[in-house]
Amino acid sequence: MPASSHTSSAPTSALDFRIDARWLITMNEANDVLQRHSLIVENGRITGCIPWQDAERDYGHLPAHDRRNGILLPGLINAHTHLAMNLLRGFADDKPLQSWLEDHIWPTEAKHMSTSFVHDGTELAIAESLRNGVTTVNDMYFFPDVVAKACRDAGIRATVGLLVFDFPTAWANSVDEYFSRGLALYDTLKGDPLISAAFAPHAPYTVSQGPLERIATLASELDLPVHMHVHETAQEVQDFKNTHGVRPIQRLDEIGLLSPSLLAVHLTQLNDTEIERLSESGSHAIHCPESNLKLGSGQCRVPDLLRAGVNVAVGTDGAASNNDLDLLGELRTAAFLSKLMDGDAATLDAARALRMVTIDAARALGLDHEIGSLEPGKSADCITIEPDLGMVPVYDAQAQVVYTNSSPCVQDVWVAGKQLLDSRQLLTLETERLLANAQNWSDKISQNDNLN
Repeated sequence: MPASSHTSSAPTSALDFRIDARWLITMNEANDVLQRHSLIVENGRITGCIPWQDAERDYGHLPAHDRRNGILLPGLINAHTHLAMNLLRGFADDKPLQSWLEDHIWPTEAKHMSTSFVHDGTELAIAESLRNGVTTVNDMYFFPDVVAKACRDAGIRATVGLLVFDFPTAWANSVDEYFSRGLALYDTLKGDPLISAAFAPHAPYTVSQGPLERIATLASELDLPVHMHVHETAQEVQDFKNTHGVRPIQRLDEIGLLSPSLLAVHLTQLNDTEIERLSESGSHAIHCPESNLKLGSGQCRVPDLLRAGVNVAVGTDGAASNNDLDLLGELRTAAFLSKLMDGDAATLDAARALRMVTIDAARALGLDHEIGSLEPGKSADCITIEPDLGMVPVYDAQAQVVYTNSSPCVQDVWVAGKQLLDSRQLLTLETERLLANAQNWSDKISQNDNLN
């Protein structure tokens, strides 16, 4: 890689470098986009955003990544996904959510679920995520200890879900075991620089009131997020009301789960009162537009949530219902849907949208002090995009990132100053091995399952 013309005998580590970029999208409070600036990184942390000439003069001893035709921005944060479900990409397509889950996904998971399934699927998803510029994932799946190890080994930042269901799964045989295994994992992750935990009750219709009350208490005591599917389909909401006499969000409110700890995923069925309560409680909304569209689940009222002051982040959901982990593609869909819903092209402009996969997503995870923007003192979680023929000319760097096919133009990825992708080449994962593992799982599942 090119180095600065000014050299110094001062020793540097692999975590000391600078990146020279044509456009530096900070995602700071002022939403500054700096032109012809360099990001200075020392010991894996950002120490400056300064003009090229100042970087040459004052930091000529640092190795320089020459991206002077490119865009530098914070690493993207996927606020909701099921990483290991990459092994079920394209499985049981074109089914409505209830049938998709109950007749296809859950039976297949029950048959094939194992630590090796989760490990191999998670690695495949991490590779796809990195190549799409994602540096942090918020995951909900079985064997979160395996997910944590795979993410740590690959170098990606992750929040792993401490899963809870009312019924037995491969991860736990009882509600008490879900809690004991989850809390044991939480204890092992204390102080981990890259991996954190969140409670992950699957949904109000799969986790009853008692366990949810326990989660509300523990989440408050331990200051942990609560990551949960909420109001994903009209049928789910109606069935819950028929059984319990209230809509799911009202039950969560009664329990005390509507709070700044809650990451409520999907929210395709909201009334005005519920939007107001989400805002008053400080809860976060996680929007997964492509999964919702593909499953015919409905649309989240993102413009109304934003106007009410609700923090909104974006996730891809799992590759089994999307069918990719292209977060920038997801964001473009989110922006277009919001414009359509409002009948206003100015709704959810590019700069505002980009915050939903950077600083606003970091805020939802309680990590905005560490990641989500390129500012001195924060971790060097960042990516570069080199515009190709489909991205030029560049009049507005943020608009080009959101509205063009920019994911294939992601060139470099760093997490905590460690480079994980260099000129689109993965540095911590072996592509050929991942491809072979994926094919092996496809063969195994195809031989044993009815795909019709």
